[in-house]
Amino acid sequence: MAVTVSGFLNILKPPGMSSHDVVGFVRRVLHEKRVGHAGTLDPAAAGVLPIAVGQAARLIEYLEITDKTYRAELKLGIATDSGDDTGEVISRQDFIMPEAENIEQVLQKFRGKIKQIPPAHSAIKINGRKACDIIRDGKQVDIPEREVFIHRLEMKTCRKDSFLIDVDCSKGTYIRSLCVDIGKALAIPATMSFLVRSRVGDFQIEDALTLEELEAKGQKALLAPEPFLHHLSRYNLREDRAKAFLNGLSTTDRYYQGTDGPLRVYAGDKFLGIGGYDPKKQEIRPHKVMG
Repeated sequence: MAVTVSGFLNILKPPGMSSHDVVGFVRRVLHEKRVGHAGTLDPAAAGVLPIAVGQAARLIEYLEITDKTYRAELKLGIATDSGDDTGEVISRQDFIMPEAENIEQVLQKFRGKIKQIPPAHSAIKINGRKACDIIRDGKQVDIPEREVFIHRLEMKTCRKDSFLIDVDCSKGTYIRSLCVDIGKALAIPATMSFLVRSRVGDFQIEDALTLEELEAKGQKALLAPEPFLHHLSRYNLREDRAKAFLNGLSTTDRYYQGTDGPLRVYAGDKFLGIGGYDPKKQEIRPHKVMG
């Protein structure tokens, strides 16, 4: 009987590899085709890349909605077409490095709910195609503005032509765009010259495995999915309805007053999968069962 290969991995993506490259590496190491990742990291960036393997790959969409933490270097006096130092330089400007107090005043404008336009050189989909692929075809791309939330934005080390920022942010935030916009607010061209992602939801960089460590541990590196889904509300299903839930059947609940979003569904202490509440039919419906 074949051994089931399923679970999450906390991978430390090295610079120089795409997120897709990491997925391919995991497939080869674990001999499992069903592998996906949450939250794309650009090839030049490093840091936490959550990977879902086997049956757990069906839960990847619930990892993508979590908040994230980054450290970035914002280089002043230069702008590129991609918003980072891998792109072509489109402008340069001599400048006097702003005082830390002035930078802090500008950063204050970017805390909380903000609007930003994702970089054209990105994997964001426009009519089903990646924006970066459209640009490679020599075509213009018009990316709509989006609303994101910056929970924390702190300036760290300040240098002669750059400074580091730490960012806690909502899903969908582009740090490249944030760096470019901060530069505009300072009236100085800016680009992102360094990026490390230190957290995705409950995946922390101090717990992340290098690719070499994954290769050495193999399947022993797999993590149970449930502890990484605590950003979803919990629903306690009657234990006599557990089998029905696992078979794709709904359960009536006329007294439910919780969230409209996805729910972690349990029968006692057993994690059954992800469900949701249908207010019209007043029932809990299974979305992804894990039994």
